[in-house]
Amino acid sequence: MNTFGNIFKVEIFGESHGKALGVCIDGSPAGIPLTEEDFVADLARRKSGAKGTTPRKEDDLPEIISGIFNGKTTGAPITILFKNNNTKSKDYSQLFNHPRPGHADYAARIKYNGYNDYTGGGHFSGRVTLGLVAAGVVAKKILKDIEINAKILEIGGSTDIESAINHAIETKDSIGGIIECVVKGVPTGLGEPFFMSVESQISAAVFSIPAIKGIEFGAGFAVAKLTGSQNNDDILNANGITRTNNAGGINGGISNGNDIVFRVAVKPTPSISLPQKTYNFETKNVEELIIQGRHDLCIALRVPPIIEAATAIALADLSMICKRK
Repeated sequence: MNTFGNIFKVEIFGESHGKALGVCIDGSPAGIPLTEEDFVADLARRKSGAKGTTPRKEDDLPEIISGIFNGKTTGAPITILFKNNNTKSKDYSQLFNHPRPGHADYAARIKYNGYNDYTGGGHFSGRVTLGLVAAGVVAKKILKDIEINAKILEIGGSTDIESAINHAIETKDSIGGIIECVVKGVPTGLGEPFFMSVESQISAAVFSIPAIKGIEFGAGFAVAKLTGSQNNDDILNANGITRTNNAGGINGGISNGNDIVFRVAVKPTPSISLPQKTYNFETKNVEELIIQGRHDLCIALRVPPIIEAATAIALADLSMICKRK
C-alpha cells in the first residue's frame, strides 16, 4: 500500500522515470495558507548537487493540482505533481534480467511478475520521496509550534563527512550514514497505545523512506547495557521535564513533554561503480554486473529533510486523532 495515516492521509505515486510523480494529501484542515513557494526550501534541501550525490538534476517544481483556492487549503484532497524532465532510461535496460544486489530489482520482479517499471528504480526509487517532503510541508503547518530538525551525525562511520565522501569517490564505492532527528515543543499526550504509539507511527513513516534500515529512540540499543537506575529519567517538575532523556521523549507510547529524539541508519547506495557478481535471469548464470546510470554515493546526505517530513506526517496524524477525543 502507498497510503499512510488515519485522519491526515498521505498517498504517494509515480516512478523515477515516469512522466511525473507526486502526492495526494487527504484530511488536511481547511484554511491553512499554502502556496507553491512554501515547498521550495525543503525540496531544495533534498535536491542533488553536493559532492557525493547523483549528477541527475531535476527542477522539482511543485505543481498544485487540487485542494488550494485563493492561497488556502479548501479541506478537499491536495494533489501535488512533480514532472520528470531529466531521465536516461536506457542506462537501466540490462537490469530487468540482471538485478542489482541490494536493490528492489529482484524482489519487485518476482512480486509483480515482471510488470514493474524498473527504470531508475521505478516506484522504489528515492525520487518518490519528493511526495513525502511535500506532504511534510503541509504537516508542519498543522503542527504549528512544533519544531523538527534532522541532521547528519556520521557518514561511512566517520564524523568527518568530507573525508568520508572523498574516500568513497576514490574507491568508487558507496557509504551509509546515521541521521538524528530532534522534535521540540511536542505537547504531552500524543500517541495511542499500543499499535498507534508515537514510536510505531514515526517508525512506520520513516521506514517508507528507501534505504532506512534501523531506528532507535532516546538511548536506543544502549539501554540493554544499562540498569534501571541508570536508564530511568528523573521527573523534575509538574510539566514532566526530566533530568535525562533516555526515553527519547516517549513513555508507554505517549509523548511525555520532553524532546522526541531518535536516530536512523541509512544503508549504502546499492548502485555502485564496482563490478558485482549476481544472477542473470536471461542466461541463468551468476555473472558480472557493471551498473550504468547516475547514482548517489551517499544517500544519507539528502535524507535529513525527508526524515523531518516523515516525522511531521506521523505527528500531524496523531495530533488530529488526539483532538477528536
